[in-house]
Amino acid sequence: MRSLSTRTEGFTDSVIRRMTRISNQYGAVNLSQGFPDFDPPKKILQRLGEMPGENYHQYSITWGAQNLREAIARKQSHFMGMDIDPNRELVVTCGSTEAMMAAVMTVTDPGDKLIVFSPFYENYGADVILSGAQPIYVPLHPPTFDFDPEELEAAFRQNPKALILCNPSNPSGKVFTREELLQIAPSRKSMIPM
Repeated sequence: MRSLSTRTEGFTDSVIRRMTRISNQYGAVNLSQGFPDFDPPKKILQRLGEMPGENYHQYSITWGAQNLREAIARKQSHFMGMDIDPNRELVVTCGSTEAMMAAVMTVTDPGDKLIVFSPFYENYGADVILSGAQPIYVPLHPPTFDFDPEELEAAFRQNPKALILCNPSNPSGKVFTREELLQIAPSRKSMIPM
């Protein structure tokens, strides 16, 4: 029998899951996972109870139901001040992890380089590596989690195709200032923002 893929050999279990096990072991407050301490709104629960009798028993199309994409496009068009085409510019995913993987695989080809600010949400590095791209890590220095402009410029000199910018940053909570965003963006027209 042929062996399985080795591309994930370097990955361990999720840091989030590991922290949950440690929290459970010591009876600690678990801040690593989103465990809501409240019930969903009653209107949503009521609506969910009504839906089984309405013949919604089929998967929607892969990129999201038409009416949902149209609603998202209206909302985002309003708040972003630009027209968004729900059929050409939106994809609905099963969460941010799937969305990021789809985005990284859409933007990069194997061998491309991609800048990732560190610390980062654990899946960003995995997404880049599993896509066959190469991460260029730019540190965010505690306690304020600022980046060193020279370190960022050194990363840009490696000719990355894209940069992952999570703002506010997960997990540090760093909110990039307008000045920092302008340092990242002005001469990067050839790059694809993610």
